[in-house]
Amino acid sequence: MSDRLEQLKALQIRLDYSFRNPALLVRAVTHPSYLQQHPSEPESNQRLEFLGDAVLQMILTETLFERFPTDREGALSKRRAALTKGECLSRLAREIGLDHCLLLSTGEEQSGGRRRAAALEDALEAVIGALYLDSDLPTTRRVVLGIYGPIDEGLIPQLEQENPKGRLQEIVQPLYGNQALRYDVIHISGEDHAREYEARVFLKDSCLGNGRGPSKKAAEEAAARMALLAQDGLFNPI
Repeated sequence: MSDRLEQLKALQIRLDYSFRNPALLVRAVTHPSYLQQHPSEPESNQRLEFLGDAVLQMILTETLFERFPTDREGALSKRRAALTKGECLSRLAREIGLDHCLLLSTGEEQSGGRRRAAALEDALEAVIGALYLDSDLPTTRRVVLGIYGPIDEGLIPQLEQENPKGRLQEIVQPLYGNQALRYDVIHISGEDHAREYEARVFLKDSCLGNGRGPSKKAAEEAAARMALLAQDGLFNPI
């Protein structure tokens, strides 16, 4: 019992928030399997997860809407999906130590439930739902954005997986046409077996970003990725 209280206390320190109703936090970390061995517990975190999912979607939607004023609906939806997918949420849950706080049945514990991405994702959404009930939307927004840190950095893994050149073209084409972007390799260094390329991407005559890589393609993709991360305010029609 004392260990569990210490873990929950540490979690609240990491969140920079102290629950007025600690029972809400306990419920948020209660996996459904725990009730099988502790039927006296009132409920698991499933209902809080349902609420937290909606609150998280609203907070991120508002944040992305303000952060990327030139993005269209499709681009904003992709960004939000990147920030709310299970892989991202489970990673954030581990970063704040939520995995150590989960209340699991013995069987779930032994089968690796504490490391299971789905359990961590659900618990993080449940904690957000508990925060919302325990405080208000502005406070919940502050805590959630504190968990994420800089939104741009949270989007980097998704941008790494996507086609950054194609993504940049999608943004630029409606405003400037199909031929507005240009990629130039400005430097090549290293031995034949270990080349490093440096490239820049231009919108007409304006440099949007530069990048390096072991091939011309990789360098151009890195330059496009930098342009995507710095795009706010760059793509205004002329």
